Amino acid sequence: MTLKLIQQGAEAKIFLDEKKGIITKDRISKSYRIKELDSKIIKQRTKAEKKILEKASKIINAPNPFPLKEIDKIIMPYIDGEKLSTSLNDFPLEKQKEIMKKIGESVSKLHKADIIHGDLTTSNMILKENQVFFIDFGLGYISKKVEDKAVDVHLLKQALEAKHFQYWKVLFEEFKEAYSKNYQAESKQIFERVAAVEKRGRYRH
Repeated sequence: MTLKLIQQGAEAKIFLDEKKGIITKDRISKSYRIKELDSKIIKQRTKAEKKILEKASKIINAPNPFPLKEIDKIIMPYIDGEKLSTSLNDFPLEKQKEIMKKIGESVSKLHKADIIHGDLTTSNMILKENQVFFIDFGLGYISKKVEDKAVDVHLLKQALEAKHFQYWKVLFEEFKEAYSKNYQAESKQIFERVAAVEKRGRYRH
């Protein structure tokens, strides 16, 4: 089995087995932590991410981890598509709006299930066969709090402003409309809280 390193961050290395179309996510040991504690943290975080992925993959497009016994890594199908962080701007505006609508529908389903992605940016979304897949739930967790859902939405808004600034307002409105339509119970509160989160951010600078 030939594994190719395709991504490395502060927390994990991502390897691809091209022949099998499989991704292996290995969390990185931290030399500043006591070895036993480091091992325990890696196992806990890997287990938590696995559980969230399993739950998310039942309700939206997300890779479902293979049910293997590894406790310090996650092995899952490779989503072979285009990262929206680099491809979204290349599409005509109408297609961009259609994609944002799909993102809004999916995020509303996650939040209805109390799943917080934790790093909701277009870098963690892949377009494959006109479907949006969500990846990297490494910072994800379960929460019923409006605040946590609002912070998730705020992260996406910031990503649109930074990477897709030409049409970001139009795109965010498309997202907001689809999200609100599919999550009527709490969407008003969530977007009110998004505005509050933005104000807090402005006061800090």
